[in-house]
Amino acid sequence: MSLGPQQSACSLSGPDVAALNQTIADQSPQTVLSWLHENGDKTGGPVPLVSSFGADSVVLIHMVSQISRDYPILFIDTRKHFDETLSYRDQLINQFGLTNLTSISAAPDHLKEQDPFGALWMSDPDACCDLRKTVPLDLAMQDFPGWITGRKRFQTSERSQMDIFELDKGKLKVNPLANWGPENVADYVKSHSLPGHPLIPKGFLSIGCAPCTSPVADGEDARAGRWKGQMKTECGLHVAKG
Repeated sequence: MSLGPQQSACSLSGPDVAALNQTIADQSPQTVLSWLHENGDKTGGPVPLVSSFGADSVVLIHMVSQISRDYPILFIDTRKHFDETLSYRDQLINQFGLTNLTSISAAPDHLKEQDPFGALWMSDPDACCDLRKTVPLDLAMQDFPGWITGRKRFQTSERSQMDIFELDKGKLKVNPLANWGPENVADYVKSHSLPGHPLIPKGFLSIGCAPCTSPVADGEDARAGRWKGQMKTECGLHVAKG
């Protein structure tokens, strides 16, 4: 499947992005997504949703499916996902009739060279995330002017001040659910009778790769189960690099 027309950078300038935050930031996530879908001529091309098919992913996936079943979605296949996540991905593809989902992953020769035994996550989790997530997405982004994330301000202190629209490495990064809290997510899932990730009832409230994700205890932050016991809080996809 072709990822789309070649795009080197977002067509929007810093002032353009600031203006969007002034005019659209208080609108609904659906309004933000619809604007992106209808204004590829302004952004420099289609802006895909990048989804992990994790705990809260169903919300944005459902929203874009209501706009168009052909809405572009990218799934970063790290080869380290829970089997439950892969099954959940397939379930949502079928249930929502998604027709434009592309899986991206690290090149086999890169995996062989940098992680021949599949255990890099144990010795250097940052390098593992870079190899299996950041580099594949950076390569995919050569075809797009930006991407949509599921980040929310309440999740971590690093995310508490983020805008709906951002420029990152010359790309547009859009966070339609930035203003949402857990109750908004729960209400949307309930009101649309959406299927939850099968690991949520087992205490997994933020779901990434299997080796680096654990259940969350009562009262802990939703992301406390990611890289538990380490200082690491982000995989690298959302660390600004200029």
